[in-house]
Amino acid sequence: MQTHTPASPFGPRPLSLAAVNGQRTARTCPPDAVVDKWRVFRAVCEARSMLGATERALAVLSALISFHPDTELSGEGALVFPSNAQLSLRAHGMAPATLRRHLAVLVECGLIVRRDSPNGKRFARKGQGGAIEQAFGFDLTPLVARAAEFERLADAVRAERRTLHLLRERLTICRRDICKMIELGQDEGMRGDWQAYRERYRILAVRIPRTATAAQLEPLAEAFAQLADEIRNILERHVKSQNTSANESQTERHKQNSNPNLYLESEPRSEKEQGAATPPTEQAERLPQQPQDRQTSAYPLSLVLRACPDIVDYARNGISDWAGLVATADLARAALGISPDAWRQACEVMGPADAAIVVAAILQRADAISSAGGYLRSLTEKARAGQFSIGPVLMALLRARDKALPRTG
Repeated sequence: MQTHTPASPFGPRPLSLAAVNGQRTARTCPPDAVVDKWRVFRAVCEARSMLGATERALAVLSALISFHPDTELSGEGALVFPSNAQLSLRAHGMAPATLRRHLAVLVECGLIVRRDSPNGKRFARKGQGGAIEQAFGFDLTPLVARAAEFERLADAVRAERRTLHLLRERLTICRRDICKMIELGQDEGMRGDWQAYRERYRILAVRIPRTATAAQLEPLAEAFAQLADEIRNILERHVKSQNTSANESQTERHKQNSNPNLYLESEPRSEKEQGAATPPTEQAERLPQQPQDRQTSAYPLSLVLRACPDIVDYARNGISDWAGLVATADLARAALGISPDAWRQACEVMGPADAAIVVAAILQRADAISSAGGYLRSLTEKARAGQFSIGPVLMALLRARDKALPRTG
């Protein structure tokens, strides 16, 4: 006797257009179509943002796929029929209500199709010889029918991610170049509106969103690159004129430090700093004098540099001691938008060495921190209350770095 394929869900759940579309997709799947079930699942995971699926829903999908006995899904039959209790166990103990909610998400995304029995139970009915005649459960055929689509979406997501990664790298390099070129221009006493360049840098830096798309970062990267080119042209013209002057007079030009304090910051200044920049005479007060035991840290410098390798990019002559790390962190904090006041308070509370470690850690996680200055102030207050320790921060960075390294052997 010919059986009817169920199209509507059991119970009070209504039939949706998404469910109808999923059933149409399953019906049009060629019977000879075959896909590797875990390969198509990986493609779905990568394309989940474009499909509208959540991480928890994909955990349920993974559990459903695991009930299929073969490594391949075919258009001829890809139906699984686990009970909610069995499915919950393979979904890491997910609560029944949560399980039902995420199953509905998978249906709405067109990843599975419900084949509900008259009483809502999931089971398979076998005929003579033990072959399954009819089964009620979840049909995975849409995964087979849409496998090529999932691969295209996954490729698009990977390309977007790669573009975003390259843009963030470009932003980081441009920001570092701008900071060091402005510092060089001021140290050498070159002619240029350095205050205007600092302000342009600050305006661009505060526009960088914490989470951004490639389309959002592209114009910012172009603006930073343009600013870097303008400053580089000034430096190159100065070098050219200096070489010409040296050839003519064979005399060495006197090096002038016109502004030893370079503040490139995106964080608003405190009330004490409103109105005017810190005079050069106050430079000695930027890092308060600390007892000798606070000039170093309890953690080995080699461990810090292994956990926070990005800080080395800001060093003029490498980092071989704690004084070098503190000086480099003072330069990097300007690139991060950390104000002199926030840096000074961190040094007072934690000591220069530990404050430098915190800045290095913030730099290492710069892409995940929206306001580096505000974050440093928050950690400073926790340290003041005795509620902050640097050790766990370094260990987390080391674990993340080791995890990101490619495995060999």
